[in-house]
Amino acid sequence: MNRTYLETLQIGIVAGMRSMMAPAFISHKLAHDQPGGLANSKLHFLTSPTTATILKLLAGGELVGDKVPNAPDRTMPPQFIGRVLSGALSGAAFSEIEGESVACGALIGGLGAVIGTVAFFHIRHWLTHEQGLPDPLVALAEDAIAIGTSWQLMKPDHSVHQEA
Repeated sequence: MNRTYLETLQIGIVAGMRSMMAPAFISHKLAHDQPGGLANSKLHFLTSPTTATILKLLAGGELVGDKVPNAPDRTMPPQFIGRVLSGALSGAAFSEIEGESVACGALIGGLGAVIGTVAFFHIRHWLTHEQGLPDPLVALAEDAIAIGTSWQLMKPDHSVHQEA
């Protein structure tokens, strides 16, 4: 598996953890570092600073909303589907910028979101229900993993680079 697709899987996993995090980081990267990127693409809207700002606000709201005791379960159909779509969108954009197949990127990003959704649902449940850790603490740790992974994948000297 080439490096781009491995990183596409990782950004999909982030979308499974926090549905708005992956597209927010990708859009921020595109809007600030590659405003002309994806020029002939249906995904060009991600390069807009307005889109980047909206996605960051939504990601911030999700970070807060996740800590509410009655927040819906990420494995419920609407939330699950939203995470898969977020992973697919993020994977498609990530792959296209890297010059790889958009369709493969969408598929791999969506698969990563499925993995991230299910794995982190069970990890969080195990840590809170079986190990007795406070849910807000576990949620904050998950936030840190999602942010750190996204940050690493979007660093200027890492992977996503300007098109020639």
